[in-house]
Amino acid sequence: VQLQAYGGGLAQPEGSLRLSCAGASGFDIYNYAIAWFRQAPGKEREWISCITSSGETTVYADSVKGRFTISRDKSKNTVFLQMNSLKPEDTAVYYCAAGIQLGSSQNEYDYWGQGTLVTVSS
Repeated sequence: VQLQAYGGGLAQPEGSLRLSCAGASGFDIYNYAIAWFRQAPGKEREWISCITSSGETTVYADSVKGRFTISRDKSKNTVFLQMNSLKPEDTAVYYCAAGIQLGSSQNEYDYWGQGTLVTVSS
């Protein structure tokens, strides 16, 4: 596991959480594009957002556009996923992944984190 995703937990509907993704065991994410994926119980893993190594370009899945914001702090070598207006259907294990190029396919990312669970429930 080269990446570490953390910040998950329990949130109420319409609430917010911020996830973080950082390199683990000496892995440096500075020059990598980073993506967030999620996998809900009984469903396939889906891509939700990604950001270039520079942080200048971000892309979102329609399901989270306008509610989630991806960003990166180069000085802290960390990528964030700010999740607002959460819905019960956002409940999933969230994974971050690193790759050379930006994309929405799991195959485009070579390094993965262990996942962090987000539960949205009242």
